[in-house]
Amino acid sequence: MSAADVTLLRPGWLLALPALALVGWWLWQRRGGLGDWQRASDPALLRAMAALGRVDQGASRAPLVAMLAALGLIILGLAGPAVERRDTLSYRNLDGVLFVIDASPSVTTHARWSQLQAMGRFGLAALGTRPGGLIVFAGDAYVATDMTRDHLQLGQTLSLIGPETVPDPGSRPERALALAETVLAEAGVLAGDVVVMTDGAGLGPSSLQATGAIAARGARVSLVALEGLTPAFETHAAVGQGRVFTLGETGALTDWLTEAARSRLERQQTPLLFWTDLGRYLLLLALVPLLTLFRRSAV
Repeated sequence: MSAADVTLLRPGWLLALPALALVGWWLWQRRGGLGDWQRASDPALLRAMAALGRVDQGASRAPLVAMLAALGLIILGLAGPAVERRDTLSYRNLDGVLFVIDASPSVTTHARWSQLQAMGRFGLAALGTRPGGLIVFAGDAYVATDMTRDHLQLGQTLSLIGPETVPDPGSRPERALALAETVLAEAGVLAGDVVVMTDGAGLGPSSLQATGAIAARGARVSLVALEGLTPAFETHAAVGQGRVFTLGETGALTDWLTEAARSRLERQQTPLLFWTDLGRYLLLLALVPLLTLFRRSAV
């Protein structure tokens, strides 16, 4: 581990170090430092005790040094030095991806349907350790595959989607988006992605409202257009804080999905999912110089 691997979770505490240095310098300049009996006691009494050999003429600075060292370690501990967790990737379950597939006949019988499926499989391959799920919709919406890290299974399920997959006629993307919000909530996803792959039929005020509800949870809603782009695509992407992709932008989609969601999770005050706080060990280390203040002196 190098210094570059360490970060501070609460760097504001470091502002106390200059104040501690000033107090320490002021105490060091005093003749006896801490325990200045020469100032607090009667001079005649001190001379009498010195004659009896009961006074240490050399005022020790050790207690002052011990106290300053302990306080310095405490301040550093409160600043929260941290290193990256080795199990960071295991927390990516908080950043899942849902593919919402339009399975209406106008899409599944389209000449570019196989290209849409291929783009979806490339997107699944880009998930890495992030779990994914599939929702299919036409006149109604269904969970085809719940959140899982088995991306192979997801790809196989996506390949099997056809005109007969959803028997309900029509195109109701608002139902699919509402179902996606439910799935994200049940999976405990804090910063996920929803990718809607559709020809744009049915996109309207209801689906826009459902998109806003997903974005309010911290997830992004992006859309893949089967053919031509319409203003509804851009409007939904803007509300969902996502992007619009065409079938020729497979690389852009995979880049979008491989982008780490750490920054979004950290903005939601979950940095300890990625960092191990070492401050507690510095607080324990601060006890060592304090223990020297309790040593017994020979009489």
